[in-house]
Amino acid sequence: MPLFRHALLAVAIVMASSGACPAADRTAAANEPPASGATAVPGVLDAQLSADYWVSRLPDADGVVLDRAAIDALNRTLLRVDPSMHDLRHLPATLTHAQVAALLAKVSKRPTSPLFGTDGQPLPRPALEAVLANDASDAVPDHVTPRYGMAVRRTPLRSHATALRVFSRPGDTDIDRFQESTLFPGDPVVVVHASADGAWVFAISTRYAAWTPADGIAYGSAAQVFGHADATPYRVITGATPRTVFTPEAPALSALPLDMGTRVPLDTSLPPDQPVNGQHPYTSWVLSLPVRDARGQLSFRPALLQRNQPSAADYLPLTRANILRQAFRFLGERYGWGHDFDGRDCSGFVSDVYRSMGVQMPRNTGDQASSPGLAHTVYTDKDTHEARLAAAMALDVGDLVYIPGHVMMVIGKVDGKPYVIHDVGGIGLRQADGSLRRIKLNEVAVTPLLPLMFDERTTFLDRMTSIVRIR
Repeated sequence: MPLFRHALLAVAIVMASSGACPAADRTAAANEPPASGATAVPGVLDAQLSADYWVSRLPDADGVVLDRAAIDALNRTLLRVDPSMHDLRHLPATLTHAQVAALLAKVSKRPTSPLFGTDGQPLPRPALEAVLANDASDAVPDHVTPRYGMAVRRTPLRSHATALRVFSRPGDTDIDRFQESTLFPGDPVVVVHASADGAWVFAISTRYAAWTPADGIAYGSAAQVFGHADATPYRVITGATPRTVFTPEAPALSALPLDMGTRVPLDTSLPPDQPVNGQHPYTSWVLSLPVRDARGQLSFRPALLQRNQPSAADYLPLTRANILRQAFRFLGERYGWGHDFDGRDCSGFVSDVYRSMGVQMPRNTGDQASSPGLAHTVYTDKDTHEARLAAAMALDVGDLVYIPGHVMMVIGKVDGKPYVIHDVGGIGLRQADGSLRRIKLNEVAVTPLLPLMFDERTTFLDRMTSIVRIR
C-alpha cells in the first residue's frame, strides 16, 4: 500500500484525510498576508520554491553521488534481499496454492474498521461481503501457471477486486482505503489470479502485488515482455507526467500519461518520413508502447512524445542537483494516495524522483525505511531528542527522513537548519503565543523540518524512525 498498510497519513497534525483546517486557522491565514518575500508557510520564502535556490547553495551540485554501475548493483541487491520487491524474471514456472494465497492475504485483508462510501454513509455489510467474495481467494488452484503481461496504461493497484471507493470518515474522500498503488504503461507484470467476475486480475509487479483491472493488462510471452522492457534505444521520462500527443487514429495511445522515471523504447522500425498516427514525427520522439487487442494479447504500436516534453536518452546522473530539480518538478502537485488523482503520495513521490535516476526503491514508507537493501539508520524510543537533533543537523541533500507513515526528502539547510520537500497532507507549527497552528497543504510542498509538530507535545523529529541515504 502507499504508506503503512492501514495507517492514517500521520503527516504533521493535519492529515490528508482529516478535512479542512479549523475555521479560525483559515481566517487567520486569509487576514494576515505573509511578509514580503515570505509564503503562507512560516519559514519558507518565495525564492525557496525553486530548485535553483537550493542547487546554488551546493559546493558540488553536479558531482556524481552514485554511478550507473553502482546503481545497477543496488537494484540487484534490492531484488535479492528486500521481501517487498519481486524479481519477475526469475519466478518459478509454477506457483503453489500457498504462494499465491500468501500474496492475496497480504493485501486483500478484511477491513477491521468502519468504512464509508462517497455518499458519506457507512458501507453496507452486504456490499463489503460482495467485494470480499469477488476476490475469490478460496478459488486459488493447487498449482498456478503465471501469465506474463504489461500494463497498457496508468492503472490502479487495489487491495480488493473492485473500483468501489471507501473512506475512513464520512465526507473524507482524499484517501481511498482500497487504493494501494499504480502501474505505469509498459510495466511488466505476472498475473496469478482472477476475480470471480473476471473484471480484475491479481498482478505482481516489481514493487507491488495487488488487484488491477483486467483490461489494463496485455498478455505475451516472458521473452516478449522483457524483450520490450530491455529494448534500446529508449527515452526515460524526466517530467512529472507528460502525455503522448493526442491522436484520434489510436485512442488507446492518445494523451497517455507517462510518469517520471518510466522507460519507454523508441520505435525504430518506421521510415523517418512516414506519418505516425496522422502526424509527421520529426518534432517528436516515436515511442513504442504496449497495446491490448480484443483477445487481451500484447503487441506494440508507435505513439509520439513531443521533443519539448521532458525526457532523456538515459536515466539522469544521480547528482544532488538532479535530485533537487526532479523533486521540484512535482512542487504543487495534488496529493494522491497510492498515485490517485493522477498524482502520487509521499513514498511514491520520493521513489519516482529516484526512479528518474535509475534507482528502483520499495513502494511503501515502511519498506523503504527498513529495507535491508538500503543504507538506513533506525531510531527507537531509546534514542534521545539530542541524538535525533544531531542526526538532523547532519542531513544531506537527497536524504530521506521517515516518521510512521510518512517520508520527507532533504533539500538543504538555511542558517544551518534542514529543509525538506514532501508530499504532505498538512503541517503543524508552534506560533509565537505558544498555540499550535495547523495548515492543510495536500500537495508537494517545501517546509522546514525542525519546527514541524506531530501533536501538541511531539515534534516530527521525536517521531523519526529512520534516515535512508542513497549513497
